[in-house]
Amino acid sequence: MTNGFKVIGLSVRTTNKDAQAMQDLGKLWGQFFAENVMEKIPNKASGEIYAIYTDYKSDYTEEYTTIIGVPVTTLNEVPEGLTGREFGPEQFQKFTAKGEMPAAVGNTWMEIWQKDKELNRKYTYDYEVYGAKSQQGANSEVAIFIATK
Repeated sequence: MTNGFKVIGLSVRTTNKDAQAMQDLGKLWGQFFAENVMEKIPNKASGEIYAIYTDYKSDYTEEYTTIIGVPVTTLNEVPEGLTGREFGPEQFQKFTAKGEMPAAVGNTWMEIWQKDKELNRKYTYDYEVYGAKSQQGANSEVAIFIATK
């Protein structure tokens, strides 16, 4: 069980159909770094970057919202143009993507989608945590948390 968290960042509505998410998320990550969004976020709870997948229309084959942001201690100040959201406590199964990014994360999601039914996914929200280990070339690691029933 994870206690939940608050996050501020950039968001986009996308879908995995026709590789749309790869395009949209590539752009979103590009914008996050190009616009130095990390520096604009007040009340950071950590230096980690979270990628959160939420507002699922049904499951991973339909539309969902992605937020790339940073966990914060309060949503009292959300800078203009950014999204602030609170995510409640959930039960998660953790996966670790290991290797060159972003390929390793993509490959881990492929494995998750193949096990979709047996994981008993809840589709409230899932998230990735990009910490210190996420920028280490072939030795990178990113944690992926999947909400389960």
